Amino acid sequence: MSIQLQFSGYLATPPLWEGSGPMGLEQLHLPALETPIFRQELSGKFRLGNLVERFVAAELNAHKNIKILAENVQIQQDKRTLGELDCLLRIGQEALHLEVIYKFYLYDPAHGITPLDHWIGPNRRDSLVLKLNKLAEKQLPLLHRPETASYLQTFDLEADHMTQKVCFKAQLFLPYSQKDLDITPLCPKSVYGYYLPLKDFHLFKDCKCYIPRKHDWLVNPHTQVAWLSFKQAYERIETFHLEQSAPLVWVKDPKGTISKIFVVWW
Repeated sequence: MSIQLQFSGYLATPPLWEGSGPMGLEQLHLPALETPIFRQELSGKFRLGNLVERFVAAELNAHKNIKILAENVQIQQDKRTLGELDCLLRIGQEALHLEVIYKFYLYDPAHGITPLDHWIGPNRRDSLVLKLNKLAEKQLPLLHRPETASYLQTFDLEADHMTQKVCFKAQLFLPYSQKDLDITPLCPKSVYGYYLPLKDFHLFKDCKCYIPRKHDWLVNPHTQVAWLSFKQAYERIETFHLEQSAPLVWVKDPKGTISKIFVVWW
């Protein structure tokens, strides 16, 4: 699919929470763009996280009062990398350190205790709480490390005079059998679909399916794709599951309604 569709999907994703959220992490709020066109030429292979960073930079550059000073600033101590600052920028006269996150989380009521504990990655290898802890305990405090001061001086910045915010977006997926869950304190608009195990996938036996590649997980579903029959999709999903990988599937019912559904192996 086109990178423009991916960019539009990124832009349409709301912040995972409004304002100050879990662990006091503050979201960066930007006015919506009227004509969101991605004009940057990309070459080589990009991981999804790196692609999102390019989308964030494009969004920031589209605002006249924002100036990006540096991106992906590695902080080192005796040739050992301590961490990386995603983005240093100015909004008007305000200097900011911005961390960029885009994730896909599934709500598993059996995982953890608190409401935030229940959000895990599609393959159970990461979680929302782990990411929040990393931000609060490692990535944001990096700005105030002594080793960071010399990097900041290059841009005439001082950590004590900077604000720290996050651009934390995510697509959330609820259990197919529990579609009315209260996901407070997260944004209800971040719920993009549902998930279920392969043994329940027969519920869609009368539907057409499409399995997008990972970069296209960003894309809002549309009809102009090569749809698979239920049988074809089932066989492909089985192949994913042999590698303990949960694919995202677009499911189009006989009425033409398209849903985003993860089919999990666990």
